[in-house]
Amino acid sequence: LFTVTLVSLLFLFSCRGVLKYQTNLEEHPPGCFNPNKTLRQNLTVPKGFEELLSDYTTEPFPADLPVPEPFVQNSFMRVCSKEPKFQSHFPETWFWISGPLCLYCVERLYRYIRSNKPVTITSVISHPSNVLEVRMMKDDFEARPGQYVILHCPRVSALESHPFTLTMCPTDTKATFGVHLKVVGDWTERFRDLLLLHSNQDTEILPIFQQRRYPKLYVDGPFGSPFEESLNYEVSLCVAGGIGVTPFASVLNTLLDGWKCYKLRRLYFIWVCRDIESFRWFADLLCMLHNKLWQENRPDYINIQLYLSQTDGIQKIIGEKYQALNSRLLIGRPRWKLLFDDIAKCNRRKTIGVFCCGPNKISKILHKLSNSSNSYGTRFEYNKESFS
Repeated sequence: LFTVTLVSLLFLFSCRGVLKYQTNLEEHPPGCFNPNKTLRQNLTVPKGFEELLSDYTTEPFPADLPVPEPFVQNSFMRVCSKEPKFQSHFPETWFWISGPLCLYCVERLYRYIRSNKPVTITSVISHPSNVLEVRMMKDDFEARPGQYVILHCPRVSALESHPFTLTMCPTDTKATFGVHLKVVGDWTERFRDLLLLHSNQDTEILPIFQQRRYPKLYVDGPFGSPFEESLNYEVSLCVAGGIGVTPFASVLNTLLDGWKCYKLRRLYFIWVCRDIESFRWFADLLCMLHNKLWQENRPDYINIQLYLSQTDGIQKIIGEKYQALNSRLLIGRPRWKLLFDDIAKCNRRKTIGVFCCGPNKISKILHKLSNSSNSYGTRFEYNKESFS
């Protein structure tokens, strides 16, 4: 909206002739002295200017302003023979902005046509730590792991839309796709209240034949992101902080369906959370992927490390269901330098893709370590998820 307003103002100003240029620069050069009869009576004019000044007539110099003394302080100064004249520029702004503006309008029209049909919400799941999962279906919807979509719910806000990373992408066997969203702020709170009968409900509600109770939801996208490249490296390091795990969830879901068709052969997955309940968002997914790789005799394909920054309630995750994750749960924060050195040592002379979605503090550390040299000839290429 700001861009459209700015372009419209520039176009309007150019058409109304607000911008002007001087047409008589020879008769009135910039910085010249503009004499009149009052000044000529009190000043000693150098020779050579008498004839020029004799034909010049202007209004008297205002009495309340100090009289300059240019000829007393300077031996030479250019004298204006005429008053300055200005003329409006020929409108040319339209020529430069019409092309980009047409492309912008075409793009907006295409996005409107693509998202004018509401999606079918198949299920809604309320997860711990105020995280809501929404699973949907849409005709001819295709997406790749790591991409994101923009959700628009008119009942929440007629003008407001928000981007969310896909945590589940449609495949050849299933057409369902989904997102996880953190309930923070007015928009997400209102959206949650419309989707859930009770905000503390922990199970799927309202099966597909009761869709009339769901509000209309429009999906625009998908749109690309750097995390699409995580499957195109032979080795990838994925670091998530809290809800920043959502871009990697679609990657893990894709690997669960089949990993042999991708270039990726080793994945380091680091997830840092403040409370133990946050790991339950994708605990089942991590366990299923871990068991699948063990059954296929590829236990080294994925290296999972879960870091808990707060120790309150650590006993809650202990259980037979998440035994594979319990052995990979660490207390405290990752020692990033030692982690990078260990990965570089195990993958000598390889290019490793580093993907981060989390707090800026973690992002800056990873960016700095990725640009640092090591003695193993390993190269780290840094990528970051960011919404503007």
